[in-house]
Amino acid sequence: MQKNPGRTYLLARLPIAVSMFGHGLDRIPKLQGFSNHLVEQFSKSILPAALVAPFSYLLPFAELLTGVLLILGLFTRYACVLGVLIMLVLIFGSCMIEQWDNVFSQIIYGAYFALLYYFAFYNRYSFDRLVNRVETGKSHIL
Repeated sequence: MQKNPGRTYLLARLPIAVSMFGHGLDRIPKLQGFSNHLVEQFSKSILPAALVAPFSYLLPFAELLTGVLLILGLFTRYACVLGVLIMLVLIFGSCMIEQWDNVFSQIIYGAYFALLYYFAFYNRYSFDRLVNRVETGKSHIL
């Protein structure tokens, strides 16, 4: 059997990319309803609505951007960092409303992004590769 780490990386990158893309794409057309739902969910937490509401409008666009960049394999390491940052905020929010099941899945997403970041030198099937952004050595810098 022939090994192809570039293809393997692509197969690992695409599922989380499509997930993030889908989250953003689904929420943007119903942005007001999504925002209202989040503000209501957090109404009994210590987080003020003045903080939750702007985040609820930003989140779908951040998810969509992360998904698009990962689908294309463009600025892949930055997209992975953005994905981890999104997960950190979501983990904190889930802790504030005691949604522990969500925390676990968000930790898995965060770890997935971290692994994609770490192994980004295998990102051969990508726009990063086309514009020579992928280093072929094992350099793990941003």
